Amino acid sequence: MALHRGILRSGRALTETALAAGETVVAAMRRPERIDDLFAEYPESLLPIEFDVRDTGSAPAVIDAAISRFGRIDVLVNNGGVGQIGSAEEIDDARLRDMLEQHVIGPAALTRAVLPGMRARGTGTIVQMSSQGGRISFPGAGSYSAGKFALEGWSEALAGEVAPFGIRVLIVEPSRFRTAFNSADVLERATPVEVYADLLGDFRADMLAADGRQEGDPHRAALVIRQLVGAESAPLRIPLGREAVRRLRESYRRELVSVETHAELSCSADFPGVPEPVRPV
Repeated sequence: MALHRGILRSGRALTETALAAGETVVAAMRRPERIDDLFAEYPESLLPIEFDVRDTGSAPAVIDAAISRFGRIDVLVNNGGVGQIGSAEEIDDARLRDMLEQHVIGPAALTRAVLPGMRARGTGTIVQMSSQGGRISFPGAGSYSAGKFALEGWSEALAGEVAPFGIRVLIVEPSRFRTAFNSADVLERATPVEVYADLLGDFRADMLAADGRQEGDPHRAALVIRQLVGAESAPLRIPLGREAVRRLRESYRRELVSVETHAELSCSADFPGVPEPVRPV
């Protein structure tokens, strides 16, 4: 049996890599016609399904279709979502809610649907495609990071909950990879408010200018993910790409310095003489 019997919501590079390795893939995506060429080449191994990750009510049916076709799901890849540019004042409720629905609520629904089968077999891997923006944020990316931060917090708790059942969680934190993420017809952009023009102008331009020039190779990334999924042990989080490694390393160092600098003040908020609690986790 192949390592992955079914991969859901996989990016194209992951799909191509899995199919080339002789594995079976269920590609649940908004526009399955985008992989018609792969389906023509791998009609017995690939099952495209039209699915919007925000349609959480359909998540169980997607899982059922995958199991009906291929018998089981060993790996779930939650890769849905898009980028969005806009300051906090520019992003309205609908735009913020859409980020949360795509980046955490939708993946959570698919995860809930796949867990019973994985628990019954005592094995499985859930890959959550986050971002370096799921650990650090910056002006103009707040709504996007809100969804990715939420996904990471939810997934960290999930990892502890499912580990006793032999199920692993891998959170992937890429920097820029050469996909359609930065293209003008994919990247979401809120209507600019003039007072933020100077602050966010360069950021808006850079996000669009990166299209087709991203340094990250999706196929190399897919190989890294497959290597970690197949390894006997893997980290909870893995940054992908030099920029992600550098930015996250710098962020962790800054945050540690900040915690240590203010540790005494922070600790003074407790009642004097009351011991620190001993928690179960």
